[in-house]
Amino acid sequence: MNFDGIVNKVTEMIYEREPSLLERFGEKGKEKCREDNHHHMKHLQSAFELNQAAFFTDYAFWLNGILTKHGMKTQHLIDNFELIHTVLREEKGEDEQQAEAFTLYLSAAIAVLKGEPVKGEV
Repeated sequence: MNFDGIVNKVTEMIYEREPSLLERFGEKGKEKCREDNHHHMKHLQSAFELNQAAFFTDYAFWLNGILTKHGMKTQHLIDNFELIHTVLREEKGEDEQQAEAFTLYLSAAIAVLKGEPVKGEV
């Protein structure tokens, strides 16, 4: 799976949705966004290798706690995860099984962040 391509696409989508981010944080902020998305992808990969959705949902819960303490809103993280989800659905390619697992983990994390019950075992 092409993590760099996914990360770049997600980052561009974030900045297209909110052009003011570039004005507020500049290119340094955009690079930080890419870095954060690489962390998300690495945690998705680890959850896949461990075959444990809880690894990613625990990460999402932990990360949200840190982000909200620094003034971010939970919705920002949810939106980011939803964009990764969208890109993965578009670019399954030869890694379809892995992409499917990643989308399940993302859906579970989004549910946790929204305070909803996680449906079924993932």
